[in-house]
Amino acid sequence: MRITQGMLSNNMLRNLTSSYSKMDTLMDQVSTGKKINRPSDDPVIAMKGMGYRTELKQIEQYKRNTSEVHNWMDNTDSALDKATQTMQKLRELAVQASNDTYDASERENIMNEVTQLKEHMMDIANTSVNGKYIFNGTDTETPPVNEDGEFEPSSTSPVLIDVAGGTKLQANVNPEDVFGNDLFANIDSFIADLESNDQEAIEGNISSLQGGIDNIINARADLGARMNRLELVENRLSEQEIVATSTMAENEDVDYEKAITELITQESLHRAALSAGSKIIQPSLIDFLR
Repeated sequence: MRITQGMLSNNMLRNLTSSYSKMDTLMDQVSTGKKINRPSDDPVIAMKGMGYRTELKQIEQYKRNTSEVHNWMDNTDSALDKATQTMQKLRELAVQASNDTYDASERENIMNEVTQLKEHMMDIANTSVNGKYIFNGTDTETPPVNEDGEFEPSSTSPVLIDVAGGTKLQANVNPEDVFGNDLFANIDSFIADLESNDQEAIEGNISSLQGGIDNIINARADLGARMNRLELVENRLSEQEIVATSTMAENEDVDYEKAITELITQESLHRAALSAGSKIIQPSLIDFLR
């Protein structure tokens, strides 16, 4: 096979172009810190990277959802705490008013305080957070206590929020479990007995008010159990986020030591090719004529 000057020139140019391409790839890796900068560089790495990013986006959404659940639960727990304190105060007043040393005027003063405490309980039942009534099931736009002062929740359905793949947590409590079972009716009965100065009937209100306290405490205990589970879910999401981020970095991030070494090696090879090429290619007739 006859090797011509043109063949030598073409081969050298082709090899130099390939060398420039390799250096460009290595320079991109060093400057961006990524193994690939376009899907065509390595489709396998690109596809895996898309999967890891999708997983991270899902985890981020679940973490936002857990924040929403926290908002519901924290405000609900605070409201139940105030409701418990209010009911305990009502019970204390019932015990106080059942004392046979109290006369009608003193019981009337207690009645006025009980009336205000009932209004306070209604305000608690109508607790609204970010424009949502937390004690009316999924119908968060309607207050459970109507304009006539009656507790009539339009919904008792649980508010379920996705906090992980295939996992939903109930963010609210059943309003009937807290304010149902004739809680406000029992308070009204207490007020009526105070107004009529019926000591025996007043004493009978103590057990019904205690029943209301027990219902609120039970609802709060159930809420507390779900809050504990939410913390476990949050810990698991944080661990998944760390693992997914680490795996994505391992898949995409460049090994700087290796990339810099390969770049320096490629630059040395490129200079050697330029030097050798300049010596191998024979001078042209024009060079002789100068």
